[in-house]
Amino acid sequence: MIRLNVFVKVSEKDRETVIAAARKLVAASLGDEGCIAYDIFESSTRRDVLMICETWRDETALAAHQKAAHFVELVPQIQELAEMKTESFVF
Repeated sequence: MIRLNVFVKVSEKDRETVIAAARKLVAASLGDEGCIAYDIFESSTRRDVLMICETWRDETALAAHQKAAHFVELVPQIQELAEMKTESFVF
């Protein structure tokens, strides 16, 4: 399995727009083949930090997700408004 922790740093003015896009991404991604878990979390101590946590069955499923229409549309929208950093773990 593959776990991605995507840290999103966003300004207060763009926060709600980014959260809305991330929620759409989560909802669509949960239907992707090989998606085990996909969620967004808000920091309880910093309003400028969010985390998208994803778990995938394997590299094939993750690669297909990264080509999906919802990913190709929504991730650039988030990247335009926020700074993203990804940690990846294989287990």
